[in-house]
Amino acid sequence: MNAADNSNILKTEEDVWHFHGGIKLPGHKSMSTQQPISRMPASKRYIIPLNQHKGAEGEIVVAAGDRVLKGQMLARPHGLISAAIHSPVSGQVAEIAEHRFPHPSALPGRCIVIDNDYQDEWIERKPVADDYVHMSSHDLRTIIRDAGIVGLGGASFPAAVKQTEVGIRTLILNGVECEPYISCDDMLMREPAQRQ
Repeated sequence: MNAADNSNILKTEEDVWHFHGGIKLPGHKSMSTQQPISRMPASKRYIIPLNQHKGAEGEIVVAAGDRVLKGQMLARPHGLISAAIHSPVSGQVAEIAEHRFPHPSALPGRCIVIDNDYQDEWIERKPVADDYVHMSSHDLRTIIRDAGIVGLGGASFPAAVKQTEVGIRTLILNGVECEPYISCDDMLMREPAQRQ
């Protein structure tokens, strides 16, 4: 490239952010940031899609009629990109069947349906030991995978595939919300940030 070809290149810092095109939508964040976070009341029935993330559906480990506890694994990861699915309530598995659920395809998918017993009875929880910083990368990824931790972006990408090494000293949390009307990150940073 010769000097004559450089005439259209931006030369100052002020010019770096100016470009033709793009769109800036109004955020509409104030509509959902005026009241504190609240909990929804418990539902009688929960329809839990097996397709909650990018990747393969989990392998179902419960059957219709089984009693399950809150936090119990309903489907184990199956394949490299897959995440575990857990019960949000204690109750009875009513059925495993096709249901419509929020998905870009608008097609029905396999779901586990649980009738809530309103006992809110948890499985025995086993917290990770305080020495997690000394765990192997493989063991840490296994814990993350079995916990069903996925990203909160549109693809809900399983976090165990992303985490590749231990010894990380700095964790950066992205609290930027990409679309109008979304304000869950905003409210979480305002209210319980100190408790986390």
